[in-house]
Amino acid sequence: MTQESPPEDFESLIRLIHDRYDDMSRTHQQIAVYLTQNPNNVAVHSVNAIAQSCGIHASSFVRFAQSLGYDGFKSLQGLFQGRLATAAPGFDARVHALKQELRSRDEVSEAELLRDLVISDAASVQSLLDEIDAEDLAKAAKLLTRAETVFLLGQLRSAPIVELLRYLLTMAGKKCVLLDPSGGLATHIARTMGPNDALLAVSFRFYANEVVSIVEEAASRGCDIVAMSDSTLSPLAKSAQVLFAAPEHHGPLSRSVTAPICLAQAIALAVAAHMQDNVNTPDIPSVTTRKS
Repeated sequence: MTQESPPEDFESLIRLIHDRYDDMSRTHQQIAVYLTQNPNNVAVHSVNAIAQSCGIHASSFVRFAQSLGYDGFKSLQGLFQGRLATAAPGFDARVHALKQELRSRDEVSEAELLRDLVISDAASVQSLLDEIDAEDLAKAAKLLTRAETVFLLGQLRSAPIVELLRYLLTMAGKKCVLLDPSGGLATHIARTMGPNDALLAVSFRFYANEVVSIVEEAASRGCDIVAMSDSTLSPLAKSAQVLFAAPEHHGPLSRSVTAPICLAQAIALAVAAHMQDNVNTPDIPSVTTRKS
């Protein structure tokens, strides 16, 4: 059903997409995920270019916009362009760099691969300053600090992120348990979580089934949950008190973990700051520097 008065600002549009997401068709859900994950790309590219990158026909984007009350995709896109106009200084340069990085070339040297990867990852890390809410970071740090034990969950490409978190939190003096899927015990170990524990879960498309199931079960038992994913439409979103969405940028490595790793380090530092009551210069020693 067409909405008579479509949202007039970006935040209202995103809220509407979230409200209607569960009732959307599969194609419209794919479009919704892309729009929420790639707001800057939506602002600067044509509907045909956006559609090509998604593998979805451009007419579907038009129908998606009309289902939300707009007369066409261009009207919806205007909200993304307005958001970009107020983004952090320097983003135009990052968009230009990404366009250069995505250009087609007949021959690519190893050095150019490195350059392209650095450009793409630098843009994704910089975007964290635009996408991550300071209040969410503070809330997550408080939840994790007050927990008796922090359980860490991540599989497939998310595994290196939770491994790093285990190291950093342990060195900061925080008791934590990694829900390792080896041996098939992750789900059973997760059921030992008590009301005073917290779960920090990391999952990106295509979301690992066991991770989603553990998060949902933990939420049903009232556990505090901090989640890191690639979209606010992630299946982890409904269960988490705090969800960090670290959108992916299209680049030579389509699923780079550079930005999530940076975010994980920020979360660990924030927890250390609370534990040490030292927001200005929190310290997480390494194995070789920690005093016995």
